[in-house]
Amino acid sequence: MISSLSGEVLEVHPGSAVIEVGGMGFHFFATANTLSHLHIGESARVLTALIVREDALILFGFADADERDVFNTLLGVSGIGAKTALAALAVLSPDDLRGALMAKDEKIICKVPGIGPKVAKRIILEIGDKLGAPVSSSAIVGTDKSGVEGTEQSKPMLQSDVLAALVNLGWHERAAQAAVAEAVLELPSGDVPQVLRLALQILGSRR
Repeated sequence: MISSLSGEVLEVHPGSAVIEVGGMGFHFFATANTLSHLHIGESARVLTALIVREDALILFGFADADERDVFNTLLGVSGIGAKTALAALAVLSPDDLRGALMAKDEKIICKVPGIGPKVAKRIILEIGDKLGAPVSSSAIVGTDKSGVEGTEQSKPMLQSDVLAALVNLGWHERAAQAAVAEAVLELPSGDVPQVLRLALQILGSRR
């Protein structure tokens, strides 16, 4: 079982990245929150979950143990696959999800792409209080042992990154562009994860 990766960041793409470990490049999928802390040429560490399929081994990377635990818990819900679980973490932080579960708020959970009212009810029923009450988590993907501090991005670059992530999640480019523009107006100083989360909520409200 591959539980973490630590090494040089070789590639960062919308929705995925590659880290070199022992001369081998490991490709993994991740949320924009995790990817925003990875920079090509720098050393970084991510926690991972390995999904084993008949035709492939697929890695998913996470900023901290809390994200990974929530991802694994979501996978335990019938009908929830890895892509939907990752999308949930792109839209809702672990604490956002805990709050929605405690309040039994289906509307919040339905903001996740691919989750409708029936699946939201199933998530509330099957997870229940397994995640516990909301907690504060400051752990992020780090370089070495001290952590990574994100660098500021220009607005055009930020919008491009968020748009690419939305398209990668399956949204039509035109609809995604409109949502990104609206999100940037509401969060003029937001970073990639914040703008992406808001854009996804905007898109979810228009379905």
